Amino acid sequence: MTIVLLVEDDPAISEPLARAFGREGYEVRAHGTGKGALEEIGEADILVLDLGLPDMDGLDVARTVRAQGLTIPILMLTARSEDTDHVVGLDAGADDYVTKPFRLAELLARVRAQVRRASGEAAVDQLSHGDIRVDVAAHRAFVGSRELQLTVREFELLRVLVRGAGAVVDSDDILREVWGEDPTGSESTLGMHATWLRRKLGDDVDAPAVLLAEGAGYRLA
Repeated sequence: MTIVLLVEDDPAISEPLARAFGREGYEVRAHGTGKGALEEIGEADILVLDLGLPDMDGLDVARTVRAQGLTIPILMLTARSEDTDHVVGLDAGADDYVTKPFRLAELLARVRAQVRRASGEAAVDQLSHGDIRVDVAAHRAFVGSRELQLTVREFELLRVLVRGAGAVVDSDDILREVWGEDPTGSESTLGMHATWLRRKLGDDVDAPAVLLAEGAGYRLA
């Protein structure tokens, strides 16, 4: 199981984030201090790091991690919006950053992208099939010029199907990739999300012509 080391001292941010990461199937280790996080850094798969910590600057945490020779992905959470601050963060060893206030869906997408890169899976930022386009990095999806308002699961379901380029994607593979180890993932849950996604795509729910259920899986026509 992927371990997310979450370093954020504000419970109003850390607690909802920990729950969201848990729903994504990650194991979450939450810390409110940089020193506490550094004690567990060797066990983590990705570090989600706030810059404003009570005991040490998040930049110093990142520098310490890199000085130890660790290549763990580091995603910084920052309230600083100046480009120079972002450059400093990247120079300190961060792989990506999200500026507060952030969209939860975007943050989760960026974490997934970093985990995929770290595992050696090729990262693809843009996917398309017909007039459907998925911007993986920005966590946005479009039909033509119309942007879709999707939940995290709907977006991931669409991403997997668009990546399949019209081929049938097995339901078990979809559940494994979209729901991971989340016990709420099931055939019926997938079916419900497929129905909701059809509506948002403008497909006919009763007689779908875009998102089709075929055999043991789903495909985009």
